[in-house]
Amino acid sequence: MLPKVEICTSEDVSLPFSEEDCLNFLNKALIRLDFNNWQLSVMFCNNEFIRDLNHKFRNKDEATDVLSFENGETFDDDGEERFLAGDIVISLEFLQKNAEEFKVGINEELKRLLIHGILHLSGMDHATNGEDEEMLIRQERLLAEFEEVIIWK
Repeated sequence: MLPKVEICTSEDVSLPFSEEDCLNFLNKALIRLDFNNWQLSVMFCNNEFIRDLNHKFRNKDEATDVLSFENGETFDDDGEERFLAGDIVISLEFLQKNAEEFKVGINEELKRLLIHGILHLSGMDHATNGEDEEMLIRQERLLAEFEEVIIWK
C-alpha cells in the first residue's frame, strides 16, 4: 500500500513549485520512514493564516513556519488498514524567512519543514530547537538522504 497525500492551499496563496514534485517527495519520505499506509494532507498558506491557527490551537498569537495536527485514527480502505495521520500546515512566507535567516536554499527548507511535520504526526516532539533533540537529529538525517531531490526550483 502506498501513502495517500493531498496538497492544498489557503485562499490568496498559489504554489511556487510543482505540486507533483512535492507529492513525489512526500511519498518517498513516507515510504522511507515505513509509513506506507499513511494518509495525510499538507496545506500551504501565508503568515496571517498560520498565525490564526497558532493562536486558536496553541494560544500563541504569532506566525510560525509549520504546524502539525495529529489525527491518529485507522480505517479500512478497500480491505487494507490505513492510518489517518493528520494535517500539516506550512507558511510559505515563514519558509522563505527561515531560508534567508538560516542561509539555506528555499528547496532545502521546504523539505525540512515537510519532514518536520511528518515527524510530528508520527508522535515525535522536541522541547527546544537544539541540535541534540532526537527529533531534529532524525529530521536532519532524513533531509540529507533527500539532498538531491528538487521540489522548489
